[in-house]
Amino acid sequence: MATRTEYEAGIAVEDVLPKFADAFPFEAFNRMQSVALPAIVQGDDNVVVSAPTASGKTALAEAAICRTLDAGGTALFLAPLRALTNEKESEWDRFEALGYSVYVVTGERELTPRRAERADILVMTPEKADSATRKHDSPRYSFITDVDCCVIDEVHLLDSDRRGAVLEVTISRFRRLCDPRIVALSATMQNVSDVAEWLDAPTDCTFEFDDSYRPVPLSATVETYAHGDNAFADKYRRLYRAIDLAQPHIDDGGQALVFVASRQDTVRAAEKARDELAERDVEISSRGDYEYHTAATELSNDTLRKSVVDGVGFHHAGLSKGDKDRVEEWFKEGKIQLLFSTSTLAWGVNLPARCVVIRDTKLHDPLEGEVDMSPLDILQMLGRAGRPGYDDAGYAHVICDGVDAEKYRQLLADGKPIESRLAEELDAHLNAEIALGVVDDIEDVMSWLETTFYYTRAGSAPDQYDDSASLRDRVSGTLKRLVDGGFVDQSGLEIKPTALGRLASQFYLRLDTAAAFYRLCERANDDETPPLDESAVLHTVADAAEFDSVSARRDERGTFGAVLGDEGADLDPGNRKVLAILRAGMSGTTPGELQSDAWVIRQNGLRFLAALRAFCERFSTPRDANLVRRIEARVEHGISAEAVGLVAIGGVGAGRAQKLAREGLVDPADVRVAGVEGLVAAGLSEGVAERILAQARELPTLSIEWSNMPDAIASGENTMGEVTVKNAESGSPAGVRLTVNGVEMTAETRYLGETTLPVGVFGGDADELVYEVEIAFSELPLRPITDRRTVRISS
Repeated sequence: MATRTEYEAGIAVEDVLPKFADAFPFEAFNRMQSVALPAIVQGDDNVVVSAPTASGKTALAEAAICRTLDAGGTALFLAPLRALTNEKESEWDRFEALGYSVYVVTGERELTPRRAERADILVMTPEKADSATRKHDSPRYSFITDVDCCVIDEVHLLDSDRRGAVLEVTISRFRRLCDPRIVALSATMQNVSDVAEWLDAPTDCTFEFDDSYRPVPLSATVETYAHGDNAFADKYRRLYRAIDLAQPHIDDGGQALVFVASRQDTVRAAEKARDELAERDVEISSRGDYEYHTAATELSNDTLRKSVVDGVGFHHAGLSKGDKDRVEEWFKEGKIQLLFSTSTLAWGVNLPARCVVIRDTKLHDPLEGEVDMSPLDILQMLGRAGRPGYDDAGYAHVICDGVDAEKYRQLLADGKPIESRLAEELDAHLNAEIALGVVDDIEDVMSWLETTFYYTRAGSAPDQYDDSASLRDRVSGTLKRLVDGGFVDQSGLEIKPTALGRLASQFYLRLDTAAAFYRLCERANDDETPPLDESAVLHTVADAAEFDSVSARRDERGTFGAVLGDEGADLDPGNRKVLAILRAGMSGTTPGELQSDAWVIRQNGLRFLAALRAFCERFSTPRDANLVRRIEARVEHGISAEAVGLVAIGGVGAGRAQKLAREGLVDPADVRVAGVEGLVAAGLSEGVAERILAQARELPTLSIEWSNMPDAIASGENTMGEVTVKNAESGSPAGVRLTVNGVEMTAETRYLGETTLPVGVFGGDADELVYEVEIAFSELPLRPITDRRTVRISS
């Protein structure tokens, strides 16, 4: 290895990265950065850096990116939150000014593959990188294998309950696909050496900076409160305690950041705190700022507009971007002195304050019920205390029940080791690697295991994990369960994914859920069981394993009868709550008691319905897939079964669909017949009516023609006829099914333009033969289209 030149603290950016000096918002690197820089800019080894919050890790990420760009490569920055990807896009216009392109790839943006391919810097979340690497062999996502350096921001996210395993397997997959350089950055963590060993970072490229490198010293305490029997009253006891802790700093002209459990809590706490500060006669410098008050009138949120003029604000993901940007700006300027936020702010925007208070250590998760805030979130939030260049010290406080005090004191004193979360979801992730073709034989399974942080951590902490031998046994057992469950086929040493395994991976399903969806399709194909119906679909989705931890409060259970009647009585209360939310969503009238968790549960329900539709397309029939698609559209839009086909029209959502349905227009065919004049009469403007009509005309327009079909046939005679189905517009995936007297004669699935089916007419014992052709579109929420022809049988 070449000898590296060490840098002194305060070395100029110009001296280290002369081509990129204008990309940095400062002229010289600080002490911590100067120590780690040689490993980052003078070599190509993987690097791990653990340093206190606000010590300047972002500059190291940017230095690694500069090193990659200088070599003509592509850099990927993995940000812990989607909000942070947007922030980096804005910040890194500095790179754009130097002629380098920055491209953000997230689930909320439409991917432009050409821009992604040409980008010099890609910015993604771990979840999007997981999705992209799963699709690396598709033309849209082939760019992901061209990454030369991957910078992981907040690598201690590995220990996150839900997201840690995703980050872990994504990095392992990256290294197997294209082996980019990895630069991993983290807040202070106990076991930096484990992360370094996992990433093969040499000792001289592994850095662990202690609190002496914090730009502002931190004083952290655990504070208790007088716990009562009423959770609502306890919340306000903790709020008053938080204000007590924040007030001395506000009195001194400083600022305080208070973290609470939910978006609604930020609003309620800000309202109450505003009144409390006024009652305590706390002086707020911005109260007399006329220009600030005038600017505050431009806020779109009424409650925020009223509170910020008194120096109290709130920040959460539900605010408009404009409101969030103003709150962040005013807090940085000191106009807002007391800010309430959810924990996401600790991972995203850099808004340090002299005083940080964690009011809530527990939160309500719609899918898990009441849970403890993760130790990672606690430490991340506390690290926001102290503004470099403004404060001589930072003050951080955790408010908790007395029974939890010792746990948090220990956390503050010792931190916590970063653990792998892969074991909790090993079966789903191993199935995904097999489905992707990354793992294709028994030996490869073990090789994959050795690329995981799970394997590394098990070696360093055998008491907490299985030892190496039993770890291999566990993975072998997991593989056997995948084979036995039909997710994987094994022939000797070779393993291959099945259609079931691929679908489970594609839709990120727990394997129990995938198995339940498969069983539902099997039952639908069984002639001895009733056909698939709405109730069976909703019951199966509500009973998904992902919903098993949903809890139902007493007031929520009281709504079940009104929404469901006896439906779902066999489900656990939490799963029945899910069923009630889905049912209520279909009508657009969710009871108030269910609304707090409704959005999250409905979004997950829509994801599972989309997955179940794909299962029906593969393992059942287009007819069943169409049923699921219509249910999915009703849950999303809150529209009646009769009018659900309207939302297949581009530009028609719940509001317009209901308006049209009230005028008797219930499907695209009605819209086409009505024309612009009829749509205007139904309440649409002429311009909207023209656009809606144009969209409706692009949907399937069918004509059905029966040929050589007699009106009657003598008993014992037979002849052949035909039925032709034509689609006048562009083809769409559809199932065409022909029955006689309810018994299927023939069925085919095709991209429907035009098709002709033979019709056998046989004079038998029945009085008549009723032929029915049914066309069901699996991807469109259109009701199946049917047409009948009756042939009498004469004696």
